[in-house]
Amino acid sequence: MQAIIAIPEFIALLSEQSASDLLTVPIAGIPLLLRTVLTASRSGADETVLICPTILSDKLIQRLTEDAVQRKVRITLIRVRSFDPKARSSWVMLKGYLRSSFLWLPWNWVTTKQFLTHLPRLAFPSVDWTKPAHITMSEVAPDRASTLLNIEGVAVTSPESAALGERFLVAHSGKALDGIHTSFNRRLCRPFVRLLSHTRITPDAITFGGVLISVLAAIAFAHGSYWWYLLGALLFYIAGLFDEMDGMIARLKFAESPRGTWLEGFADGLSYLLLFGGITIGLSRQYGRPAILIGVALLIGAALAVITTSLQRRRATTPDRPQEYLSNFYQSLEKDTGNWISRVVRQVQAFQKRGVVIHYVVLFTIIGALPVLFLLATLGAHLTWILTLYFNRRFFSQPVQSKTKPNVNTLKEAS
Repeated sequence: MQAIIAIPEFIALLSEQSASDLLTVPIAGIPLLLRTVLTASRSGADETVLICPTILSDKLIQRLTEDAVQRKVRITLIRVRSFDPKARSSWVMLKGYLRSSFLWLPWNWVTTKQFLTHLPRLAFPSVDWTKPAHITMSEVAPDRASTLLNIEGVAVTSPESAALGERFLVAHSGKALDGIHTSFNRRLCRPFVRLLSHTRITPDAITFGGVLISVLAAIAFAHGSYWWYLLGALLFYIAGLFDEMDGMIARLKFAESPRGTWLEGFADGLSYLLLFGGITIGLSRQYGRPAILIGVALLIGAALAVITTSLQRRRATTPDRPQEYLSNFYQSLEKDTGNWISRVVRQVQAFQKRGVVIHYVVLFTIIGALPVLFLLATLGAHLTWILTLYFNRRFFSQPVQSKTKPNVNTLKEAS
């Protein structure tokens, strides 16, 4: 897909510093125009055509595009005297650069890749040029229903709208698979995520911070009394919020990476092992040897669950897209509705997510039912690794083949 972004002529009439300030105002830590280009790229655009007024300085254009090119975004730069998207003559002038269909994205429109990837195709006369659109230049009937759709996003025109754009991005920095528990967690995280997005703190640093808090939670559980249990549960809940924030920051700052996904998975597994180890020590102070035996069984089951899940992730995804594991797994379960095991697992799978587990750790601790949670966790851990092996054989007996696409970093100019 091709993306078209045009810098308006009025910006070129400003001083170079004013134009730079307007085009690079930080939105959740990313300069505005760079965010627009990267959002288009993440939504599936393999080429971005950037239309610039001829009087805009070369130095400023280079500063605006070099970061995107370093991130392996293919940019075709076109210099024109004037460009009006409402005028067909402007598009005729670009005919040699345009594909039969393309994504139109206003330079100051803050949105997410999810909204862009679901835009309906519109014929040229039906386009509202102040908003993103998937445009076809061919003679097809416009999708009239699509003209009634509300295109999600914010046009940044002032400091107030910039702040509104940040809040929009933070509010939509979750995942499509988020349930009610995870959505609640993310709401709690939003003020901190917005603050952290303007710092140099990386998603990996937040992940390590969550592990550190999990260590403190395990130490609290190991003391073996109600109030220490309660402190441990609250700390483990906070560690779970760190797990939410690292992903939100990564998506906001376009910092997702295979290494970060694997690190997050490792941190989740380690946090569970720390939690169960601390609970085992704490309950052994109250119940003695039986708690130790159950705890050993729980830790073995949890370790096996972490190992088998990691192996299944490798088979269910390509090395460069490990974050797609859960969506691929859920899609496989949905297609396998004829199997009763798949139907049951699809219904209960959500309760294994860390964003859900942290709620029940707090709940069971408050009502004094930590031993019950201990037994349920032991049973669940062993069922997890057994079912993971089962589904690994049923769905992912053959690893997903990686499809490599050449990355072309080019910066062309045309007058």
